[in-house]
Order: sequence, then C-alpha cells, then structure tokens
Amino acid sequence: MNGEDPPERPGSITTIINGLERYNPEAVGPLEAYLQEQCEQKYCDCNANRTLLKLYQLNPDRIKDEVITNILVKAMTQFPSSQFSLALHLINPTTASTGELHEALTKLRALNSQLEGAQYARFWANIDGDDLCADLIADISGFEEMVRHRIALLVSHAFREVQLSHLESWLGLDGEEAKKFVTEVCGWSIEGEGVVKIPSNPENEAKKAEIREDVNVDQFSRVIRRSWEDVVAAGMA
Repeated sequence: MNGEDPPERPGSITTIINGLERYNPEAVGPLEAYLQEQCEQKYCDCNANRTLLKLYQLNPDRIKDEVITNILVKAMTQFPSSQFSLALHLINPTTASTGELHEALTKLRALNSQLEGAQYARFWANIDGDDLCADLIADISGFEEMVRHRIALLVSHAFREVQLSHLESWLGLDGEEAKKFVTEVCGWSIEGEGVVKIPSNPENEAKKAEIREDVNVDQFSRVIRRSWEDVVAAGMA
C-alpha cells in the first residue's frame, strides 16, 4: 500500500504537486475533487492531500472542515506511519482550536493513537459506540475494511499462530464474520480449539542472531598488559 505516491495519481495532480501550481489558490478545487476520488476508490495520496492542507494555510477563506477531517481519516488508514502526524501539523492551530473541528480533531487523535499503539479493541469500541466517530468516517468508503486489512498485515508480521478470540477483538468481528475474514480474506487456517495458523513469511520467521566481535592483536595485547599491570600493582600494595 503506497500512501505517499500512489500509481492511481493522475498527471494533472502530479503537475500541481511538483510545480508552481501548488501555490495557486485555484488548485484547491482539483485537489478537493481528487480527495473525493480517493475516498470513493479506497486508495490514499498523502502527498497530494498535504499539498491541499498547505493551500488551506495560505488561503484560510477556502478551508472546509469536512475536507480536513477526511484527509486525516485517510491518513489514519496508513498506520503505523507518520502520515497522520504530518497532516495534523499542517492544520492552522487557530482553525483547529475551537468549534466542531476542534472536537473532531480531538477524537481523530485518540483513534489514531489507539491504532498506532495496537489498542485495536478500544479502537473498535469507539468506532461502534460513538456517533461522532461514525460521522467522521462516513465519507470514507471501505474505511473499516482497510483498517482490518492493515491490522491483519501487522499480525502476520508478528505471529505464526494466535487465538481466534484475540483476532476477533483486534478485528472488531465476531463469530462467523471473524472466521470468514480470517480464512477467505487473509488465507489463514483455523485449527484445534480456535487456533489460527499464519503461514511463514520473511517477517514472522525466527532468525538466528549472529554476534561477531572483531578484536585485533593490538587490542588483545593491551588488555593482557593492563591486566598484568593491575596484578603487579596489587602485589606491591
């Protein structure tokens, strides 16, 4: 998943990002339309979205709160990464300090912190039980699916087997829904008493650690000489 420079980016947006158009207020419209396309088609272009936030800094009269929150929600799907923080720091502090946007940003910070900290069960509890959270992700097609895929990827990097009950809480799924996701989407198998087997991959394979210390003759002789001098000094004391 390339959230920085995705292959879906059209040439017109590349021209804006890499040229003087990135300072042109009229570029706001095309960048907003491109963000909407990202929201509908389940990919993310954090580079282009940061360009839009920079234009909002230069042209505060063009700011749209829902665009800002959509950018942050899209950046959140790239966890664990710095994309959310990079976008957040481009938002004008004055704009972000009051009103509904302030409340939304506070909520999004908490959600992102939970994903970054692997507090997945808390994340899903907030998503399922908070009306504001539901509103914030409403424009992002497949948001929950993208987050689950990301969690599954991270789990596959860390485990060779894991209890299905743990995966249920991490994925925010129960029963047959969890089993279907694990087997059909992830391609993992469920064995015995709800134990999920994850195929080996370069990330979850045990690796033999080799520790090598290179000590040359001069270094070794200095150690021996210092030890002998300490012994002699102790005998003369």
